[in-house]
Amino acid sequence: MSAPDQLLVVIDPVARRFDGESVRIAKDVLCAGSAAKICLPDGPEEFSRALARRGSRRPVVIGDDRALLRTVGLLHRARELADEALSLVPVGGGTSVEVARSLGVPTGAVAAARAVLDGAAHPLDLLADDSDGVVLADLHIPAGPAAAGAPGRTGSVWHTCRSLVRTFVRPVPPAPPGVRTHRLRVEADGVLLSDLDEPVEDVRVRAAEGAAEVTVHRRSDPGPVRSLAKVVTVSGADFRYRADALVAGPVRRRTWTLRPRAWSLTLPGPRTAGE
Repeated sequence: MSAPDQLLVVIDPVARRFDGESVRIAKDVLCAGSAAKICLPDGPEEFSRALARRGSRRPVVIGDDRALLRTVGLLHRARELADEALSLVPVGGGTSVEVARSLGVPTGAVAAARAVLDGAAHPLDLLADDSDGVVLADLHIPAGPAAAGAPGRTGSVWHTCRSLVRTFVRPVPPAPPGVRTHRLRVEADGVLLSDLDEPVEDVRVRAAEGAAEVTVHRRSDPGPVRSLAKVVTVSGADFRYRADALVAGPVRRRTWTLRPRAWSLTLPGPRTAGE
């Protein structure tokens, strides 16, 4: 078999417990079409070791958005993110696969597994922060309430999920009712978009075709302030931020830099296919 047919399939433990049937189907499709080595890590350390020992095998993750973010973050910190395309078979419910869907990954187990085997590598931008964190789709400041979990994620599944991400994120307290404002200084490529004396309701940053789209909602303005930039810095009183599915902080200052075409994701040939 040629080198691209050598796969390392890392199956996230949360996916195994949440939807074992979808995991089994995806594994069967991948094993039937490639020389696949299956890895079943029990936690973040084993997950990291499996990736580090992949050799020439192409990494495939079966799991939700958190599993994808964990993989991209690990490879980014190891400075190996540009070495090869990543592949994902999304397994999760509710909002847990929104990032995968937004990136163009099919959400059905069979379609996603076939895309791993037959798809093409698509280069994508990302935002990297000054603590080696990554954002694949959307950055929200402040973080706001935690995203709703998938139906049925209780008991040992929820315990496993919490144990997997405890070292990566901090818990987010429930948001009080009503709109809150925050004292934040927002700069885009050194240009001041908002200062500490202008209460901010929301800051959003998104990697989009070679630039970071910055949107600032200030209480005093009828509409948002928008800008395109390569570097975005936010500072002020302790704030939390949501990087896709993960929440971090509190911090007083953080800078995000756009990295064009920093990583590749295997997607169905013409980027219109999906499920």
